This record gives sequence, structure tokens and C-alpha cells, in this order.
Amino acid sequence: EQARLKASVVEEDTEEWQKDARFAGLERVGGVDLSYIKGDDSRACASLVVLSFPALEVLYQDCRMVAVSAPYVAGFLAFREVPFLVEAVQRLQQEEPQLQPQVLLVDGNGLLHPRGFGTACHLGVLTDLPCIGVAKNLLQVDGLVRDELHREQVCSLQRSGETFPLTGTSGKVLGMVLRSCNNSSKPLYVSVGHRVSLDTAVRLVRACCRFRIPEPIRQADIRSREYLRKQPCAP
Repeated sequence: EQARLKASVVEEDTEEWQKDARFAGLERVGGVDLSYIKGDDSRACASLVVLSFPALEVLYQDCRMVAVSAPYVAGFLAFREVPFLVEAVQRLQQEEPQLQPQVLLVDGNGLLHPRGFGTACHLGVLTDLPCIGVAKNLLQVDGLVRDELHREQVCSLQRSGETFPLTGTSGKVLGMVLRSCNNSSKPLYVSVGHRVSLDTAVRLVRACCRFRIPEPIRQADIRSREYLRKQPCAP
């Protein structure tokens, strides 16, 4: 199934706003997240938020409790989580179509994945929305490792916006390491999900960062955790 869906991934820019240096025409950026109840990996809050761009103000939020039944298998996380995110996008399209995001930022990987089809690719193909993978940790695939050289390269990123490519032993550039803000030396690992080029993905992630984590993902995470705290069954 993963291989079948992967054939539909588009690794280039498909939208006019993507080709503009300041993203003229981009008005809505979405972020998604799944937060689990502590100590219970079968119940979670699926969250979708839509922010205005470039102001990054929340226009829409959807938080729902979901029952997660698929097991966690490394490399196949999308099969566990993406169906709930697709449902959230579909609800938005039905209830508030004018607020549909023009791009989705995903807390996870896109092409930076053992089979080149991470959560951001999976969600992008199923919703047919441009998607970008934004991970906090390096997924060690295709010879990529967090060794001394990698740490030195990360340390060399001195200012917000500085990057270096993640080139696997296959020779393919799988993603980009980005220092997203001056206040955090911890980088982000940006990769193509669907209908976006790597260069555009990196520029947009940086444009969405007030802090280390881009605001659409940060707000989705904050709101899903807050929703869990208000649940009567929460610890």
C-alpha cells in the first residue's frame, strides 16, 4: 500500500504562491498533530489548525478524541495516525471550505523515510494538499547518522535560516537541516511531503517560525494537549 501510494507523490511546486519570493497569494497554512493520553497509546487527540499567513493567527481549530487501534510499527506510523488527520481535513472541507489550508505542515517526515514515504507524503497524497514534513529528530536512513560530523554541521548553523542538505549514501538529497530561530541551536529536519519542492518547503517553514517549531505545528500541539487536559479521563 505504501509503495502504491508513493507513486502519486509530486516533488515539485504546483501552486503559483510557491513560486513567489514572499509567497504572495498564500493566505492559510495548516498544522496537524496527534497527542496521546499519558500511559495510554490507544487514545489520542487529533488536532488540525489553520493559521493566517503571514500573520500566523489561528483561524480554525478542530480537536477530537480518537481511538487508535492500529499497532505502532516503525516506518509505518502513518497507517496508525493519518486516517484521523484525513478525517479532520474532510470535516473542514465540508463545514468551512473557505478556510481550507493551502499547505499542511506535519510533525514528522516526508521523503526522509526508509521507503521515501513518511507521514507528510501519506497525508499529502490522501488529501491532495501540498504537505511538508518537519521533524525534530534525525531519522537515520540511507546512511544518515547522528555522528560527530553531523553534530559539527549542526553546530556550524549560527543564524536563523542557515541550512545544510541531508544527502544519503544513495546520493539523493532526502531533506534539509534548518536552524529555524536564533534562540534555539536545535535544528529542524525538513523534507518534501507532496506538491512542494524542498527549497520552497524550507523557505516556508522558516517563514512560519516565531520559535523553534513552526507556528502551525506548535499551535496544533498546544491545543491538542490542552484538549487532553480537559478530558474527564485524563490523568
